[in-house]
Amino acid sequence: MKLKLIVLALFITTFSAFSQLKNKPELDENFMDMGFGIFVHWSLDSQLGSVISHSLVGASNDYVKKYFNELPKTFYPNKFDPDEWARLFKLTGAEYVVFTTKHHNGFCMWDTKTTDFNIMNTPYGKDITAELFTALRKHGLKVGVYFSPEDFSFLDNQGELISRNSIKSQITENAELLEYDKKQVKELVTNYGQIDVIFFDAFKTGPIVQYVHSLDPNIVVTRGEMQTPEQKIPDGAMPGPWETCMTMGTQWAYKPTNETYKSGTELIEKLIEIRAKGGNFLMNIGPKPNGEIPIEQEERLREIALWMYVNEEGVKNVRTVPTIIRDGDMWFTKGKNDNTAYVFITGQKDWFKGFRRNFLLKNMKATAKTTISVLGQNDLVVEYWPENTPTSRFTQHKDLLEISISRAQRLYNDKIWPNPIVVKITNVEFIKK
Repeated sequence: MKLKLIVLALFITTFSAFSQLKNKPELDENFMDMGFGIFVHWSLDSQLGSVISHSLVGASNDYVKKYFNELPKTFYPNKFDPDEWARLFKLTGAEYVVFTTKHHNGFCMWDTKTTDFNIMNTPYGKDITAELFTALRKHGLKVGVYFSPEDFSFLDNQGELISRNSIKSQITENAELLEYDKKQVKELVTNYGQIDVIFFDAFKTGPIVQYVHSLDPNIVVTRGEMQTPEQKIPDGAMPGPWETCMTMGTQWAYKPTNETYKSGTELIEKLIEIRAKGGNFLMNIGPKPNGEIPIEQEERLREIALWMYVNEEGVKNVRTVPTIIRDGDMWFTKGKNDNTAYVFITGQKDWFKGFRRNFLLKNMKATAKTTISVLGQNDLVVEYWPENTPTSRFTQHKDLLEISISRAQRLYNDKIWPNPIVVKITNVEFIKK
């Protein structure tokens, strides 16, 4: 009898493991191809410039009541222009946009039938989620949903302590909350067109992940199904798919005071590092309460847009180089289906238009079919310098591949572009040292 029970237990465990629904492998591959997405953290507490949702944890009863009852009355994003957002996101080279439909506070940015704590019960009174998703699809961007299964408003209505660490905050321990979340997820998945990506932000996500897979197997679940490092990049390459999410400054939502932003160059170099290590970069913005994107954030988006216009070939549809990720100031990716190397040259100061620099590569070897070029350039002309021929060249030494390149494209008026140059080298052999 004991042996039979052991066998039965093993059978149940095995059956349970095989019955778990997962992302489709082909959708994971497509996700890895995209490389770059925009994260949008926005909710009614952007009016205060506070951390999104978390100011409710440890707050007095008076604060909580004002937050839930008074903040909706003043949330009026009358300058929200979803088409303008989508055009800007498209320019950056992003392939997908993940929008906070509901953060931990429980405020719903769509016309939900599950709670009055939603965008329709504000002076704005329009379905922001529907407006944004329509604009994203119009401009060819994939639609992503951020959804928190944890819900402070729901907990408060249950008479529970507002805390992410309380037992009842997790859907695995709160059956009523799970059913509530399922109704909301079903609204988003069935009423708003094809959802491409969902990011579930909770400590316990299993039941809701399985539920969305059962509703629509063509949705890629990121957090809840794959590694999603937050505000950091792994030390080395990780097998895909995975995604780093990171803020431009120090806060996810709009922070009008005491904010410090990363430079455009720093954000571009983080994108390069993440792609060299095999991940996607989900870069966050936090709109103002009136619906505008803060100028500091727009400036960085447009700096990234210019760089991606020139260099996106080395970012999209690429994979890690099997033999090397980085060598000094150089990072590497390779074509998904061929032996094309992309060399991202960072850390170059005052590289004036038309001047040539040489670099040595240790882990790749040229072949008879190898070609070399700089992304964005025709290698034929330097403006106002007719005697300068900026042709890219390479020389194969015994153990090193030497490349000689000129920065010929004029991207800034002062002729010095501070961001990384990308060299494309085709038909190379990757050498393991």
